Amino acid sequence: MLKKSVFVIFVLTIFILSCFLVAEAKITVKYGHVGPPVHPQHKAALAFAKYVNEKTKGEIEVQVFPLGQLGGERSMTEQVQTGTLHMTAVTSGVLSNFVPEIGIIELPFIYPNRETAYKVLDDKEIRERFAKLCDAKGFVFIGYTENEFRDITNSKRPIRKPEDLKGLKIRVIESPVFIDTFKALGANPTPLPFPEIYNALQQKVIDGQDNPIYTSIMMKFTEVNKFATITNHILTECPVIVNKKFWNSLTPEQQKIFREAADVQVKVNREENAKNRVEALDKAKAQKVDVIILNAQERAAFQGAVKPVLEKYKGVYGADWFNFYMKKIELYSKTK
Repeated sequence: MLKKSVFVIFVLTIFILSCFLVAEAKITVKYGHVGPPVHPQHKAALAFAKYVNEKTKGEIEVQVFPLGQLGGERSMTEQVQTGTLHMTAVTSGVLSNFVPEIGIIELPFIYPNRETAYKVLDDKEIRERFAKLCDAKGFVFIGYTENEFRDITNSKRPIRKPEDLKGLKIRVIESPVFIDTFKALGANPTPLPFPEIYNALQQKVIDGQDNPIYTSIMMKFTEVNKFATITNHILTECPVIVNKKFWNSLTPEQQKIFREAADVQVKVNREENAKNRVEALDKAKAQKVDVIILNAQERAAFQGAVKPVLEKYKGVYGADWFNFYMKKIELYSKTK
C-alpha cells in the first residue's frame, strides 16, 4: 500500500513538473508600433501575430501594442536595440537615426509610382542590404509594414507649389530626411510624436502635418486642417526589426515562421491600403476639405525644389549605395 502511494505521488509530481515546464516553454513576444488600431498597419501586425501563434501551435504568442502604447518610435527602437522590447515596426526615417543608410527609402519624390516602389523594396538584393545594415546595429530586419505615400494638410491655405509652404509650421517625424525636405520646400519642420499631432493642430502649435490622406482623415486631423494636397512626396515604409539576441534564441524553424509571417504582414498591409485609397478622397471631400491633386507640372516643381536634399544624402549614404538604389528604381520603373 505504501509503495503504491509513493508511486502515485511520484507520477503526480512528474505530471505537475511537466505541466510547469510546458507552461514555462511558452514564449511571449511583445510587438509595438505607433499605428492606430483601425489602421492597415495594425491589421497587418495582427495577421503577423496570428500566423506565428498558429504555426507554432501556441508555443509563441505575439502580443501587438498599437498607437505607441510602448513608447514613441525612437523609444521603441532603442528598446529593441537594448532587448527590453522584442520587436517593432518603425518608420525608416526614425530608424535612420540608428541605421543611417536605411533612410534612403524615404528620400522625397524618388518613386514614379507605387508599383515601382514595391518592386524595389521587395528586391532580393535590396532586402539583403537592409538586413546587413540592421545586423550591424543589433537589429534583425524581417520585412515591412507601411503607412503609405504621404500628403500634406494645413489650416492656412491651399498648397500648389513649394512657395505656398513658406513659413508654415509642419509637423514631421523625427527624421533628418523629413526635416531637410521641408526646409528645402520653405516650411518650418517641427518634429513631434504621432500621438501628439491632433492636440498640436487644435492648439495652433503647428499649422499642418504630413501623413497619407487616409491617415489624416482617420485620425481626424482634417477636422482642424481644411486644406489638403495630394503630394505623394515620401513613402513611409516601416521596417520590422527584431532584437538580435532574442532572434538568436529562436530555433531555425521558429525563425522561418517569423519570416513567413512577415511576408503575410506585407501582403495584408498593402491590400488594406489599396482599399482605403479608394475611399480616402471621397471622405475628405465629404468633410469639406479643399483637396488639391498636383498635376505633372506642379509635381515637377516640388521635385526640383528637393534636388539639394537628394544631393546631400548621396553624400551621407555614399555614392555607391545611393546609385545602386536609384538604379533599382530606374530598372523597375521600366519593367511592366
